[in-house]
Amino acid sequence: MRATSRPAVDSPQLPRSDVSSGVGFAGLLGLAAWILFCRNYAPIADALDIGGPRAPLSGPFASLAAMLFTAGPMIVWSLLVDKVHMRPSTGIDWSNPRPAIETGAISTTKITGLWATWAIIAGLYCLGRWYWDGQYLFAMKVLGVALVPMLVLSVPYMLWLDRRMVEPRDHCWHFGAMLLGREPYEIDEVKKHWRAWIIKGFFGAFMISILPGGFQQVVEADLVAFGQNPAQFAWFLITLLFLVDVQIGTVGYLVTFRPLDAHIRSGNPFLGGWVAALLCYPPFVFGFMGGDGLLAYEVHTPGWVHWFEANPVLLSLWGAVLVFLTAIYAWATVAFGIRFSNLTYRGVLTNGPYRFTRHPAYVSKNLFWWLSVLPFMVGPDGSLVDVIRNSFFLAVVSGIYYWRAKTEEAHLLAEDPKYRAYSDWMEQHGLITAPLVRLGKWVRRSRPVLAEPAE
Repeated sequence: MRATSRPAVDSPQLPRSDVSSGVGFAGLLGLAAWILFCRNYAPIADALDIGGPRAPLSGPFASLAAMLFTAGPMIVWSLLVDKVHMRPSTGIDWSNPRPAIETGAISTTKITGLWATWAIIAGLYCLGRWYWDGQYLFAMKVLGVALVPMLVLSVPYMLWLDRRMVEPRDHCWHFGAMLLGREPYEIDEVKKHWRAWIIKGFFGAFMISILPGGFQQVVEADLVAFGQNPAQFAWFLITLLFLVDVQIGTVGYLVTFRPLDAHIRSGNPFLGGWVAALLCYPPFVFGFMGGDGLLAYEVHTPGWVHWFEANPVLLSLWGAVLVFLTAIYAWATVAFGIRFSNLTYRGVLTNGPYRFTRHPAYVSKNLFWWLSVLPFMVGPDGSLVDVIRNSFFLAVVSGIYYWRAKTEEAHLLAEDPKYRAYSDWMEQHGLITAPLVRLGKWVRRSRPVLAEPAE
């Protein structure tokens, strides 16, 4: 008997990434150059006979300047190499600028919407007590100084851009039109405008606030002393990698310019996505995961250094694993280049660590917590109850990140056919997804089929 051949099924292709690998690494090189300069400022100042103190540049404003050295190379690479400004997704037609008289009224409406948005966000900052204490004081100072230049520069920028936009009546215009009441507007567009700006306002202030701490630690680190202690050296590398994540991530939140094709095309429309994301950041995280929070998972846990310090080989190997996981986490941010931000759609990434899994940052971060905290190993002050609680609550935290991942997928699947193609490809080739899909298919095939009852 001749066997019948099954029709061939086309294997999905991995779509091309909207962000090249080069842009993130250009920013990484710029950041590395600035860190080396700041660490070696004293001998450089001596060689150039520069007046002033002879010490590393580790202050908060040096950390702020690091963003310029990070953003500058990424912008140059994006424009000169990737030529992102020529992409249709920018919504810009450079070849046919309109006369200013045709777009002047549109720009006035948009500027009204933009300035009103900033005023409302400033009011929300004033209402949030946590913004005026601790690390947030630096962010408020920076944003306060930046406000006047932002107000002034936004006018010529908007007038110039609107002449070249294919459709200048964007989300911001609809909010301005709603305020002015002179033209019809769409409330859905207003919602899109505010989703984007709440994301920028909330996460932008947070990212600026955490810039100085890690930068100071890296610039002032005594590498000779750390080299003699494997745990301290591992923590230095982990701090350095988190600094990379924070610096490039902060640039992503602030550099959302349309000519760079880095604008926020949409914010996550799902309430569950917002809840899951905000739970992971202050001030909300303090009531849930930190200290005595509801989901605290570090009660009476001395951590990995305590348990392995008596075995230098195991201590070094464990530290190396934690550094590796942090490197994946930082790489996931570097891959975004100038487009990193939570809860947004700004294009589709398919290269770097996203070539292996859809959520490399979440996977590596959660594995890092499990391996560094070791919630199932408590000290002499702990008990079996603490073991159960810590393990359970860290599992809940991991579940929150799974929830975040699913809402992000739902958002991108609804926005871009490219992400749907990427998702299909990952189901067949993903390092984590593909085995899970095959396991699910095997389970479904293995289930017993109940016989139908006789008539």
